[in-house]
Amino acid sequence: MANKIILTASGGGHTGYAVALAQYLHDKCDLTFIIPKGDEWSKAKVEKYGKVIEITKGRGPKDPAYKFFPRFTYAFFESLSKIGKYEVIVSSGSNHSIPPSIICKLKGAKLINIESPVRFVSPSKTAKLLDKIADMTVIHWEQQKKLFRNGVVVGPIVEKPLYEAHDGGYILVTGGTYGHKYLFDEIIKIPIDNIVLQTGRISPEEYKKARPNWKIFQFDPDFQKWIAGASLVISHFGRTAVDAAISYRKPVVIVPNPEWRRTAGMKDAEQLAIILNAVLVKEVKASKILEAIDEAKHRKPPQYPNGAERLAEIILQEL
Repeated sequence: MANKIILTASGGGHTGYAVALAQYLHDKCDLTFIIPKGDEWSKAKVEKYGKVIEITKGRGPKDPAYKFFPRFTYAFFESLSKIGKYEVIVSSGSNHSIPPSIICKLKGAKLINIESPVRFVSPSKTAKLLDKIADMTVIHWEQQKKLFRNGVVVGPIVEKPLYEAHDGGYILVTGGTYGHKYLFDEIIKIPIDNIVLQTGRISPEEYKKARPNWKIFQFDPDFQKWIAGASLVISHFGRTAVDAAISYRKPVVIVPNPEWRRTAGMKDAEQLAIILNAVLVKEVKASKILEAIDEAKHRKPPQYPNGAERLAEIILQEL
């Protein structure tokens, strides 16, 4: 049995995977989490399950390239000085996971490498790199087997539902941690009053002025309550789309963010939409989103077992 486990919770969906695992592990072993320095949202999500260490993140999806190398180098020194010995390290993805994963591996830990659930055409750079030294690379879907020949399919890694799913009469729109300005600028044109909008790191002020009758906020650590009560969820393709469909059985509209050029692409989004029985919007326009809403209302998400439970069993029993 693994007594000391450290997990990277690298922000956004990556933190979600760490939390999902922690829900099955926290009462069975000693957990520590590595979060990006200054990421208060991730800290609020994970601190109830274990200790927290902050390590510099090399680069976010919108950060310029010149910031990456000095930050990334510094993250190695931080990892070396702040992280002790653990039996297992779980990488949730993102370049933020690379320095601590390598340092922990050098110190004798077994490395569990988690690929993103939205990768189908090509692997993420982090998962591909860490696969070379990992004891196990974990994937969510059978369709991802072509990315990692020896990848272990556990199912979609999602958090346990904290609330009973119900229809609260509103549409939830979210762009994730970094926001989705293209989506937000179009969604405010739609003649629908019952919308809850989470803007992430994008200021909500202009949207509050445009639609004062909507519920609009940047972050909520208890975000699951909004998913649980939504009639339908509109999101960039990522963890929220998967959580909404799998954990809460909500119809989903996926609107890829054209700003995220370094992440998964449209063909990946197409594959995820098929798996989740979601409606994909390829052109970010109010008219297209409105059509997608009407279509999604008639779709029912598929059922999958929670991969977090399966992965927790593997960590505790086999490693």
